[in-house]
Amino acid sequence: MKKRVLITGAAGFLGSHLCDRFIAENFHVIGMDNLITGDLKNIEHLFKNEHFEFYNHDVTTFVHVPGNVDFILHFASPASPIDYLKIPIQTLKVGSLGTHNLLGLAKEKNARLLIASTSEVYGDPLVHPQSEDYYGNVNTIGPRGVYDEAKRFQESITMAYHRFHGLETRIARIFNTYGPRMRLNDGRVIPAFIGQALRGENLTVFGDGKQTRSFCYVDDQVEGLYRLLMSNYSDPVNIGNPDEITILDFAEEIIKLTGTDQKIVFKPLPKDDPLQREPDIKRAKEILGWSPKVNREEGMKLTFEYFKSLSKEELFKSEHKNFSKHNRS
Repeated sequence: MKKRVLITGAAGFLGSHLCDRFIAENFHVIGMDNLITGDLKNIEHLFKNEHFEFYNHDVTTFVHVPGNVDFILHFASPASPIDYLKIPIQTLKVGSLGTHNLLGLAKEKNARLLIASTSEVYGDPLVHPQSEDYYGNVNTIGPRGVYDEAKRFQESITMAYHRFHGLETRIARIFNTYGPRMRLNDGRVIPAFIGQALRGENLTVFGDGKQTRSFCYVDDQVEGLYRLLMSNYSDPVNIGNPDEITILDFAEEIIKLTGTDQKIVFKPLPKDDPLQREPDIKRAKEILGWSPKVNREEGMKLTFEYFKSLSKEELFKSEHKNFSKHNRS
């Protein structure tokens, strides 16, 4: 019989690519998403596949999956500042209650669980690049704290279940990832820049643009996550591309890529926005035999082609998600 994997956040950017990967690896995939930020169009190509099923469900409530489950990947969480600032309580709940529910399910099913943590656990880092033994510099009561602390708690409770119950767990600290199926208007730097360029708008850079990011193409990210899940390593592992670039230089690359002549305009830097992001991936190299293969030039061409294929309606629409019912205490 096929191995069965539950993927939460299945209709999101990374979740949908993981569904594709596990179908390709001959798994039976159970996708779960409450569609706050996910979109069914990301997985509709899988609906006719007899080895894919989908549950529209919020993991912050009790999670039941009939039958055996061999693996669980917990990717249900808002991931962009626009989202988690609009739904801060739900963001905290999916990292805490949602993770607790899935750990309970993993314990019941004797399944291995991988959680999607983030480079945001490092906050605005005081060390560079960031390695897994760095504890971070996070403002717990700042606006970004709802996401940062949700992920830090998620790591803590996951390790508690691993130590106390002997549960097989994996922790991926995911750095900036990009590629097809990103939401155009979710506020993250790559879709923001490309969307502005395609609409003929000036590119918005926050602060002086000297802050850095390191971008990993989605295929590389999925490969790293798959290898981590199948490994025997339970401590956190950074999965990201260490090719660091300033936001200002990246804006110039976007202008060159898109063939547009927009200007770059500057706005104040949001509170607690990290000034440096670069993963130390020694652990991933040593334990997983993994390092990214797709360079930024190649990955950005593929991503730009995806965004160019969107309709004018998609290109010019703003986000219309109704978050209100999901933001109750």
